[in-house]
Amino acid sequence: MTVNFNRQIFPGIDPEKHPAVEALRRDFASAVLDVKHSCGEVWAEVSLSEAIGALTLLRDDPVLNFDFLSDLTAVHWPKREGAEFELVYQLYSISHRHRFRVKVPLADGQNAITVCGLWQVADWLEREVYDMFGIHFEGHPDQRRILNPDGFEGHPLRKEFPLKGRVRW
Repeated sequence: MTVNFNRQIFPGIDPEKHPAVEALRRDFASAVLDVKHSCGEVWAEVSLSEAIGALTLLRDDPVLNFDFLSDLTAVHWPKREGAEFELVYQLYSISHRHRFRVKVPLADGQNAITVCGLWQVADWLEREVYDMFGIHFEGHPDQRRILNPDGFEGHPLRKEFPLKGRVRW
């Protein structure tokens, strides 16, 4: 039996056999917290302390060549003690035409590390995550709001933000 992972055929349905997962397990075994697949896509959860190294590996490995960060977002899980947020990196390889998702858990108030040095597009994506969720990125060249006006209070995609907002603009 074969399953189509990201437009490529890999034997079986075990996400551990995905080449990106194999590379992460080989070079960052202790950093990989979880691996799953859903709807034909594989993702790995990686610790914050090793996230830059793991993302660099995925970009620079010639077999994987995830040369495009197609999206960076976050998810707010307020009931998760100590890991209330999850950064989600959507990677794409233009030459191989395959995708891979990396999730990085972090606590409320914990800073992430910028990936602007890996992908220039991260500049705007990290600003959006900061604006919508309040997650700061250490080393970011221009950490300021990008969607909401200066002086806007709060971060609209956090679950505790009121549905109708705080101020009428």
